[in-house]
Amino acid sequence: MVDEELEKLKKKQLEEMLKLHDKSNISGKTSIIDLDASNFEKQIAKDNLTLVDFWAEWCGPCKSMHPIFTRLAKKYEHVSFARVNVDTNQNIAMKFGVQSIPTFIMFRSGKPIDKMIGAVGEPGIHMICKKYSLN
Repeated sequence: MVDEELEKLKKKQLEEMLKLHDKSNISGKTSIIDLDASNFEKQIAKDNLTLVDFWAEWCGPCKSMHPIFTRLAKKYEHVSFARVNVDTNQNIAMKFGVQSIPTFIMFRSGKPIDKMIGAVGEPGIHMICKKYSLN
């Protein structure tokens, strides 16, 4: 049984956290690249690492991962962090077999080299970035 009042409170708290996070990010450069059909191939074709977050607006776990993803984008400057909205870019999601969200795929030179599915938290994002930063 779903407690509707609890769900409303959780949604409100998440929205407040995201607003605070967005306000704290105003001063710096945008570190997350929004990808779509017009720029996806060009971005992942680069020699450097690109970690792509496949997400959707309606996805609660995706929203909870966004502040973590943004924070770690600042820490791993040699990794490009990017996002693909699966609702508006279904062709890209299908091409890489994204069936659950959030899904994180690490690309190097246009090829997917690793994939994580689910709200992996800060340890998951940290692990995949560190793993490929050593190579």
